[in-house]
Amino acid sequence: MRTLVVAAAVILTGCVNKAPKPDNPYYAPIQPAQMQHPQPVTGSIYHAATSMDLYSDGRAHRVGDIITVVLTERTQSSKTASTTVDKSNDMSIGAPNVLGRDLSVFGNPLSASMSSNSAFDGEGSSDMSNSLNGNITVTVHQVLPNGTLLVRGEKWLTLNQGDEYIRISGLVRKQDVGPDNTVESTRLADARITYSGTGATHDSNVMGWLTRFFISPLWPF
Repeated sequence: MRTLVVAAAVILTGCVNKAPKPDNPYYAPIQPAQMQHPQPVTGSIYHAATSMDLYSDGRAHRVGDIITVVLTERTQSSKTASTTVDKSNDMSIGAPNVLGRDLSVFGNPLSASMSSNSAFDGEGSSDMSNSLNGNITVTVHQVLPNGTLLVRGEKWLTLNQGDEYIRISGLVRKQDVGPDNTVESTRLADARITYSGTGATHDSNVMGWLTRFFISPLWPF
């Protein structure tokens, strides 16, 4: 009996304290190319991975260097649409006249009339605003032939009810990197910024599959 209680406690503990979600290797830091393979010992104190130009300003320019991205994202969009369509048709055919007399069937004149009316009125509006501020430090993953830096990185924050993370990648010009190795996120080309999380707080903001079905185009009504 005691063994069963202990086993149940271990299982429940494992369910509550789940292992953290593994990091995405795509955003993992990268080492400088010169440090990935050991260099032969030549007796010289010079090493290409740690060399510095005495006349350089210390800004990141090599694979493995660190850059701090200042998140200053702010977007706002608004759209309004209104459509009105109205169409009406009237058609009338009088009774044929033969020798001055209207033709009739069982005393009813051979005349016909038809009318139709259709109308459509639709309105739509959309207003969206987003803001993201903060800092995230990334590493240089590649230096393109024109000198542009490809940077990637992520930051994880472990909170009470789960984890939150920020991931970012993009292209940076060397001229846009400040003396303190910072660059604004608005200076990133082809930027990909992700802010999300895991855990109970994140799951509580996700709709269930049945609710998503009722608001999807698959719902016919």
